Amino acid sequence: MVVAGPPAAVSDLTHRLEQRAPDSFDFTTRGDEASARRALLDRDAYAAITVQPTGGTKVLVSSAASAAVAGAFTQLAGELSHSSGAAVPVDDVRPAPAKDPHGAAFASSVLPIVLTGMIGGVVFALKITRRRSKFAAVALFAAFAGLASTAVAHGWIGALDGNYFAEASVVALTVLAICATVMGLGTALGGPGIALGIVTILLVGNPFSGVASAPQMLPAPFGTLGQLLPPGAGASLLRSVSFFDGAAAAQPLTVLAVWAAAGLALTAVRRRAGSGEPAPSPAAGGAASA
Repeated sequence: MVVAGPPAAVSDLTHRLEQRAPDSFDFTTRGDEASARRALLDRDAYAAITVQPTGGTKVLVSSAASAAVAGAFTQLAGELSHSSGAAVPVDDVRPAPAKDPHGAAFASSVLPIVLTGMIGGVVFALKITRRRSKFAAVALFAAFAGLASTAVAHGWIGALDGNYFAEASVVALTVLAICATVMGLGTALGGPGIALGIVTILLVGNPFSGVASAPQMLPAPFGTLGQLLPPGAGASLLRSVSFFDGAAAAQPLTVLAVWAAAGLALTAVRRRAGSGEPAPSPAAGGAASA
């Protein structure tokens, strides 16, 4: 969180907050309210408390970044109001979409995206034998899933309010990363590889994604681990692109790209090893020799 205002007031407020809840906050100081707002919009922080030159206090939140954190700091503002005897207003710097003020629809839309990518990966690993056909299938599947899933999340349930095609690109990349990972592991290792992909993506990546709250609210190091797996990275990238004009998008974008590339590489290596391509028939070989 950010604490902004005159240095003496910031020091006093930080000390009081640390006494109230030891080790609960990671403090960053800024000079004024404008800088604190910019930190929230740049996704450098989830919330801020600003001390005005006149002595008043204001709490800044961003429910689009995390409705859970926004709710916690709204409650904190009430506690500060009670203890100081002066009203502490709360300003939502970047609100969640009007149809999804608590972020529940956004959080619930991530699991179907994860399941879509996993199902595609399993099917392509088991049912398609040729390498080029696998690559074409996963690319087309990811593109279609991105357009269709975003149409539901953006146009129907109202969980997103950014640029539709930018959001669809993020969803497509997320599906591609998950689908390629499961497909690559299944192609290289067979059934055990598919099981490994499902465990990694669904049983580890999804609960550690922090999409319903925030990665920083999970016990260490699970929040950090979740952001290194496709579900967490995809959710973070989608928030950045839909609500914050791409702020803080570099890390989750890199994570998704690495997983997608690794999955496709596993598929390619397996095929080059000759374990999946149909061998030429003896008749074809004799005809070629002749």
